[in-house]
Amino acid sequence: MIKGIVFRIESKDYYVLPTDGDQIIRCSLRGKFKNEFKLKKDKLFHTDIAVIGDSIEYDMNADGTGVIHKIDKRKNYLSRKAPKIRGAGFRGERLEQIIAANIDNLLIFSSILEPVFNNKVLDRLIIMGETAHIPLSIIINKADLDENEAVKEWKELYDSIGYKVFITSTFSNQGLDDLRKSLQGKKNLFFGHSGVGKSSLLNKLFPELELKVGKISSFTEKGTHTTVTSIMIQVDADTFVIDTPGIREIEPFGIRKEDLGHYFIEFSDFINECKFNTCIHYHEPGCAVIDAVEKGAISLQRYESYLRILETIEEDINF
Repeated sequence: MIKGIVFRIESKDYYVLPTDGDQIIRCSLRGKFKNEFKLKKDKLFHTDIAVIGDSIEYDMNADGTGVIHKIDKRKNYLSRKAPKIRGAGFRGERLEQIIAANIDNLLIFSSILEPVFNNKVLDRLIIMGETAHIPLSIIINKADLDENEAVKEWKELYDSIGYKVFITSTFSNQGLDDLRKSLQGKKNLFFGHSGVGKSSLLNKLFPELELKVGKISSFTEKGTHTTVTSIMIQVDADTFVIDTPGIREIEPFGIRKEDLGHYFIEFSDFINECKFNTCIHYHEPGCAVIDAVEKGAISLQRYESYLRILETIEEDINF
C-alpha cells in the first residue's frame, strides 16, 4: 500500500498526494467504508468518511487511479453542525460535518469593513477551534478601510485574552510578511465568513494559487461564494494551505451548556471559584464569571458573545 494525504474531494473522487511523490492520484473508497458509514447515524455526508488533510493508505489500479484502504487516526479535526436537512423534523438532525483534519494552524479570518467586523461571529469561529484543540490565530483583514482605527481596539482585546492577531491589507501589504512566516512548516487552515477577503489575501501571499475572488453584495453586504469546496494546496516543501468555502451558518458541534465556559479561555481563572460546579454563568448566585465581568476582568463584548452562543446550544441527540 502507498501512503498519501487527501488534498481535494469532488463528488465521490478523492485526490491524494503520495507522501513520497508529487503527482496527485484520483482515488475511490473501498466498499467497506461506504457500508460501515451507512450504519452510522452521526454522519451526514460521504465526504466525512475521508476528509481534507487525512492521512490514508491506498493501492494503485492498472488505469492509474487508486483505491483507499485505510484512513489513519486523526490527531485533530475541525467540524461544525451540518446545515439543517430540508423537511427534517426530528431531534438530532443537526449532525456533524467535518471540514478538515490533521491541522497544525487554524487561521480565523475576519474583516474590519466590507463586511463590517462582527465579534460575535468571530467568537463562534474561535469556539470551533477551541473545541477541536487546534492552535489558532486571528486575521483581521482590510485594515486600509479602517478610517476610525477600530481594528486597534479589537486587536488589543484579543491580544489580552492570549490570541495572536494579524492585522492585514492586500492593498497596502500590511502584516503579510509576518503572516507568511507564521505559516511555514505547517498545515494551515484558513476559515472565515464569506466576503472577508480570504482568497484575495491568499493570492497576495502565494500568487501562484490564482484563487477566484468574489465581490460583496451591495444589498446584503455579505460575501458571494467563490471557493465551492475545500482544497489543500502545497505552497512549498513542508507548508500547506487549506482554503475553505466562506461560511454563512456557524454552529459549533457537540457543546453542552455546562461546558461552553471552558472554551472561553479567559473564563478559566474564575470558573473554579463559582459557588456551584454546574454553573453556566448566566444568572446563578455566586458566579465568579459574572462577578469578573462586572469588575472588568472579563470583557463585556466577550461575555455577550458567550450568552448568545449559550442561547443557541441544542441538546443534540448525537452526544
